[in-house]
Order: sequence, then structure tokens, then C-alpha cells
Amino acid sequence: MLQTPNISFDRPNGADAQTDVVSEVLRAVRLGAEVFGRFEVSAPWAMRVPRTEQHLSFYVIARGGAWLDVEGERKRTPARQIALSAGDVVLLPHGEPHVLRDPSRAARTPREAQSVGCPRPTSVEPVRFGGGGPVTSFVAGAFRFAAPARSVLLESLPPVIHIAAGEATTSPQVAAAVQLILAESAAPGPGSSLVSARLAEILLVHALRAQTTSRDEHQSGLCALSDPMIGASLRLMHAQPAEPWTVERLARDVGMSRSAFAARFTQLVGEAPLQYLTRWRMTQAAELLREREDSVPTIAERVGYRNAAAFMKAFARVEGVGPGAYRRKWRVRAPAST
Repeated sequence: MLQTPNISFDRPNGADAQTDVVSEVLRAVRLGAEVFGRFEVSAPWAMRVPRTEQHLSFYVIARGGAWLDVEGERKRTPARQIALSAGDVVLLPHGEPHVLRDPSRAARTPREAQSVGCPRPTSVEPVRFGGGGPVTSFVAGAFRFAAPARSVLLESLPPVIHIAAGEATTSPQVAAAVQLILAESAAPGPGSSLVSARLAEILLVHALRAQTTSRDEHQSGLCALSDPMIGASLRLMHAQPAEPWTVERLARDVGMSRSAFAARFTQLVGEAPLQYLTRWRMTQAAELLREREDSVPTIAERVGYRNAAAFMKAFARVEGVGPGAYRRKWRVRAPAST
């Protein structure tokens, strides 16, 4: 698992601090990645993966092609079908149930992923199954968050992120990471698990970076970072969470009227400014409770609460338990998660 660096929680002073919001959010949820290994499947074939709360699946197509059918399990989420080709990357940020199948779609009954088995990341032998026809080869993996991902910037990600090979918008870094992941899975050596995991994290970060420039007018979340004023307000809140921010002050600092700022922030981010600020403060507090020995009143003050009782009430409302119970729970879990 990716270890959280022991860096200072003190944020830079000054309204022009260029805080990296994406990095802060990923650090707070303690991102980790794992590349399972390679599958080589021959048509007709189909594999069903159930909904996964513990990890978020991703696939890199090495050779051939496949269809990804994402089941519309969530309300208002229709089923999606995506054609995948060699070099494509696909991520399922919410662990939606899905089926991978060959391009002919001839296999009527998908095999359950549990019955197929999982390849070993250090093994040169892939998992093989299918009907003996044209071969598709792909690498599978997962992202894991050791801490709850309580950020609207992550919660608002689409059910599927498809990075198609050769598209003009695909960055050279993604293409390079894809080739390195495929090469590492084809010829693993000492340290392959670690190398592959770091490459997968690069894929995720670039996928999230692409979401910040999304032009989908119906999408909220990370796209807010590319808006000059709203992105600036998010960086201010992340850089200085303990500041006594108000909607008026945030609007003034980014050069907007209060009403225009509040409406645009809510539209682009997906929740109101002070609601976002409260959730981010609680995320910071949760991180401090897990990583530090500071008292609850000290942590309350570090995230902007002069009144410890008000902080404890807000923390319990967001996290479902009080600060003391949260810390005890994570101290019990810590040995098993390291």
C-alpha cells in the first residue's frame, strides 16, 4: 500500500498559494494500487465482475479487443457499452458491476471473476480461458483507498473513465505508463509488484487530470479546478482550511459577487462552498486523528474550530462517529493495513 508521507499539515500562507487539490485529496484517502497481472482469453469469452466496495477496477488492453458492459446498478445510471482496443485504459471509479467480453459478444453466460482466478503479478504465466478463437490480452488491477473517500471531487466522477489509445487528448505520459505496465506484466522481475503499482497510480492521476478539463456541461466535480475563479477558491480552502472563510470573503478574494460565486461554485463542484469546506476540514481532521497524537481540541483548532464541542458535532455528522471513536477504530485497524 502507498504509505502516506509524514509531511507538515501547516499550509502556506498567502492568498496566492497554488495548492495541488488533486494530490491533497488522493493523499487524504491514502491511495494505493495493485496490478494483478495478465489475462489471455480466446473468443468466445466473457467475465463478470461484481460490484466491489473495497477496490476500484481498471484494465489495460494489450492485444485484441473487448467490450465492456457496465451494469446500471445505481439509480439513474443506465447500462453502458464501451468498445476497447489495444492500448486502451478503462477505469471504474465507483466499483460498478461489469462484464468484459470478446468483440463478437458470442458468449452468452459470463464466467464469474471468482471462478476464473486472479493472475499473480510476479508470474510470467497469464490466466487463460475461452473458446479457442482470436485472443485478447489485458492487464487487470485495482485502486484501493485505505480511508473513506469523502470528497465530492471523487464522488462525482463518472461510472467509467475510458482513455482511448491514439486520441489527441491522451497525454504522452499515459501512453508511456501503459507501455511500461504491459512490458512489466509480460516480463516481471524483482520489484515488479511495486513498479506496476506506481505506474498504475500514474494512470489514475492522469485520468483525474483529464477530468479537470472535461467539457461535459452536466458533470460536476474535478472540472471545477479548471475554472479560474472556482478553482482559485478551492485552492484557497485547501491551502488554509483553518481560515474563518465565509462565502462573502471567498467571493471577494476571487473577484466575484457573493451570489454569482455561490451559484457557480455549487454548479461546478456539486455542493455549496461552506458545505465543501466543512467536509474538507473533516477530511483533514480524520487524517490528523489517524496520523498524529494531537488532542481533539488541538486538531479542532488546526482545522478552523475554536470550539471543540462544535468540531466534535460536525465530525460526527460527517464521519458517523465522534473523533475519539474514529481514532480508536483506526488504531485497531492500523496493524492489519500496514
